[in-house]
Amino acid sequence: MDTFAGIPDAAFRFYADLEHNNNRDWWLEHKATYESAVKGPLTLLLAELEPSFGAGKLFRPNRDIRFSLDKSPYKTAQGAFASTADGVGFYLQLSADGVLIGGGCHTHTPAQLARFRRAVDDPASGEALQAIVHDVEGAGFAVEGESLKTPPRGFDKDHPRAELLKHKSLTASVNVGQPGWLATPGAAAEVARRWEMLRPLVEWMGLYAAP
Repeated sequence: MDTFAGIPDAAFRFYADLEHNNNRDWWLEHKATYESAVKGPLTLLLAELEPSFGAGKLFRPNRDIRFSLDKSPYKTAQGAFASTADGVGFYLQLSADGVLIGGGCHTHTPAQLARFRRAVDDPASGEALQAIVHDVEGAGFAVEGESLKTPPRGFDKDHPRAELLKHKSLTASVNVGQPGWLATPGAAAEVARRWEMLRPLVEWMGLYAAP
């Protein structure tokens, strides 16, 4: 069985070229590069990380253009997700800009949202999340997610965790660019190290937001 050897520079060149040639003919002509430089290495990387973070999967490279004005058929980034609960887990994305490493909860069903808000409102679990977010930001991650302009109905605008209550989804990520270690087997350890930093956030969201 093949072992993960790194993500080659050809992966980033592939997406840089795709941004200017987003059509089926170009994709078919360069599909072998996608398979060898993008899909293959990321599949092996996810397999190496699976014992610590769970099974991961690659997202489809095709865009859903049915309801979009942009009819470009292919995504200009390859995403991967190791799910720990519904909509919760560890994320990895490769594009012309480099590699983005993240995690958290990216969905917001009504049930998830209600659970999340109750947990943020509760002093014990809410303060725990606030401390986690503080640590994650201090480690260099950007805390993001879809959010409201004001706290949701039923919560005071002066709530001590008003900013967290505004969130409908909550994720954290960092774009590491294209450092030299990406092309080496050591990339697995570098991704794992950053995912470990996000584990408290992922575990909190899995406990309090997932159904």
